[in-house]
Amino acid sequence: MNRYAHKIALLFLAIALCHADSGYSETGKVLKIVIDGDINPVSANWIIQNVETAEREGYECLLIQMDTPGGLLESTKSIVKTLLSANVPVVMYIAPSGSGAVSAGVFITLACHIAVMAEGTNIGAAHPVGIGGQQDTSQVMGEKVTNYAATWARGIAEKRGRNADWAEQAVRHSVSINESEALKSNIIDLICPSEDSLLQAINGKTVEVESGTRELNTENAQVVFRQMQWHHRILYKISNPTIAYILLMLGIYGIFFELSNPGAILPGVIGGIFLILAFFALQTLPVSSAGILLILFAILLFVLEVKVTSYGILTIGGIISMFLGSLMLYDKAPGFNVSVDWKVALAVALVTGLFFVFALGMALKTRMTKPTTGREGLIGEKGIAISDINPEGEIKLHGEIWKGFSSEKIKKGQKIKVVSVEGLELEVTKLD
Repeated sequence: MNRYAHKIALLFLAIALCHADSGYSETGKVLKIVIDGDINPVSANWIIQNVETAEREGYECLLIQMDTPGGLLESTKSIVKTLLSANVPVVMYIAPSGSGAVSAGVFITLACHIAVMAEGTNIGAAHPVGIGGQQDTSQVMGEKVTNYAATWARGIAEKRGRNADWAEQAVRHSVSINESEALKSNIIDLICPSEDSLLQAINGKTVEVESGTRELNTENAQVVFRQMQWHHRILYKISNPTIAYILLMLGIYGIFFELSNPGAILPGVIGGIFLILAFFALQTLPVSSAGILLILFAILLFVLEVKVTSYGILTIGGIISMFLGSLMLYDKAPGFNVSVDWKVALAVALVTGLFFVFALGMALKTRMTKPTTGREGLIGEKGIAISDINPEGEIKLHGEIWKGFSSEKIKKGQKIKVVSVEGLELEVTKLD
């Protein structure tokens, strides 16, 4: 009897272990990343890298939480190509409340296998603009870019089974809608107030990946959050066109101040750091050589204003050149809105003009001011002879008694003027 009871106990134990093992194997892992800002080469590489990681390490899906105002066309194209050919389900979650998928964010959202929005979010306004922030001045080029983007958006939407007509309207007419309208229009799949509710809602859904179909197992899934490394986060933040521009200008100020005042050290060190950060950021942006040249030409005009009497013409020219160079700092390749805000550009141009005119003007004035101390400070000073000078005698200057000599005879009590200093003696002349 004991033998049978023992066997029955072992049988129940084996069944329990099987169920326990089965339950453990059903619990999947979800890889999560956050994109909060522009779409640029840094964010594009981060998304692509994590798609590859999720594929390689067998995650249930890649969850991208995003809030973006848009970004570069080439970076968006790289992301979309990766998402459309991904072998792991990619879930887009536009969150938290108040966030949006604008411009480039629309294309990326359309390309994901599952699109989810939190309450109080929006999506749309995907009309392409010039990098300078303005509509393309060439009507033909503008139509070509718009037609390309509209066709591209429609193709992405059709591949994912979404509303292709709305996707095209978002490009052609900058249509923007909230989460409720997006769900009714078949732009997104779900509205979820939280990450937990999202994982619960997509559990059991079947999606089509590049290699076939995948059923999601996200109930009680472990969420693995991956964050950018610190240097990537710094690069991502400073890759904002306006921030990169301000860093560039601060770097130029610092280096120029150091060169005009050798030995100051601190301005040169800070300027060098700002310039390195600016070049680090500008490598991710489409920089225009014409914009850089105009900024350098403006600085040249400001320097010349200090040394050449132009009655303000050079300063005005420098401000205009600085303003235009700031607006033209990024190439006008077709794409999404990446530009220096014109208000920031104008403020920097005016401040730069004032900085160079007043700061360099004061420095030049200081250099041209007659010294008041040392040997040079004595030349030209006036005093009185306290003894006859023929050719030597004593003089009183600044309350001090000096030995003086002169090529002419000077009587005691006459006023004198210092013409040179030789050692501790002063050469003087009679002052009429």
